[in-house]
Formats: sequence, structure tokens, C-alpha cells
Amino acid sequence: MLANFYSGGVFNLHDRRLYLCVGQRPDMASFLPRVLRGGVDVVQLRDKVLDDDQLRATGTLMAAICRDFAVPFIMNDSPYLAADTGADGVHVGQDDVTVQRCRDLLGPDAIVGLSTHDPDEFTRALEEPATYRSAGPIVATPTKPGRLGTGVAYAVACMKRSDQPVFVTGGVDASNVASLVAAGLGHFVVVRAITDAADPYAAAVAIRHAIDESMS
Repeated sequence: MLANFYSGGVFNLHDRRLYLCVGQRPDMASFLPRVLRGGVDVVQLRDKVLDDDQLRATGTLMAAICRDFAVPFIMNDSPYLAADTGADGVHVGQDDVTVQRCRDLLGPDAIVGLSTHDPDEFTRALEEPATYRSAGPIVATPTKPGRLGTGVAYAVACMKRSDQPVFVTGGVDASNVASLVAAGLGHFVVVRAITDAADPYAAAVAIRHAIDESMS
């Protein structure tokens, strides 16, 4: 395991419902605490433009803030940057570093997430030592350019096959999360509904309230 990987605690993702995926932003030092207070309970830094030094700096800031809130912080794509920033884990796609390699580098307690977009990918993902998988995007989204929506049925089928959390991606917001819960889903990745909101705190509160009310 890489010596500088943060291992301050092991998180139970089954109890985590609102997963924010966010790129670098100039107001991160104020934005992130606000949305964490609003109910976000997992955070990932995903930015395909920043270089490694920029990702390292932003990730280190975010990891420290998340630690203060006892919220897991995930780096996208790179287990090496996850180690460097003190993240709690890494999220990888189908063409990134393997889950097993991430596990070898970061250790047994690290969070390792894996994206899936079709049933065959999910079947293979079940054989990997991941902490959670994501399923989607259930609708086409600008954050995944060129990728068609998978539909809700795909995410529900994935959830039914897994003993570990399956986080649904693609267009989740306060207006549709109740219907997704009614379909049987319970873990949600949100991007634009919070990051593009005029009031990110209020947006997080609204989504969190919709999740909690629907699941009660």
C-alpha cells in the first residue's frame, strides 16, 4: 500500500445516498462545505482538464474539507493521485487502471469505485474487488459526451444483482429522485443539479430531502 494514503476510517457506503461529482472551481473552499452541510455524503473530484499538479492541489484541499465532515473523498481515474491527496479512494472507468491494481496500491480499506454502462460490463464488474459500482448514465448527459442513456431499468437490474451499493448516474435531480427511489434505487450521483445551481446549498438540501422523504 502506498505509505501516504489516508486511512483515517473505513466508510460504509450502504448508508451514503447523495454522491457529488464535481470539477475544480475557484470557490471550492466555500462551495464544498456548503453542499456538505446541505446533505452531500460522498464527494468525487472529476476534472478531465486539470494537469496532475492542479488535481493534486485541488484534491488535497477537498480531502481536508471532507475529512472535517467525516465524508469520504474520492479521486477520479488515478490511484496515485488518490494517495498523494489523502483521498479515501478512487473511481475508475472501464479503460482506466484496473480495480485490482487500485486495490493493490491503496490497500484493503480504500474505496474503489468502477463505472459500468451495459449488462456485460456490470457482469464483469461483479468479479472485481470494488467497493461500489456506478450504473448509467440513465439519460444522456453533457458530462458523458457521446454516451447514450442506459435507462432506469438497467440501473435497477444492476442493483438487484449486487450486494454492494450501485450508484445511479445521469440527470438525477430533486424533481426525479422520488421516482427513482420508487423504482427501487437508493444511491445517486449528482453533478449539474448542484454544481450549476444558483444556490448549491439549497439544491443539495432539496435533493437530500427528496431522497430521505422517498425512502422513509
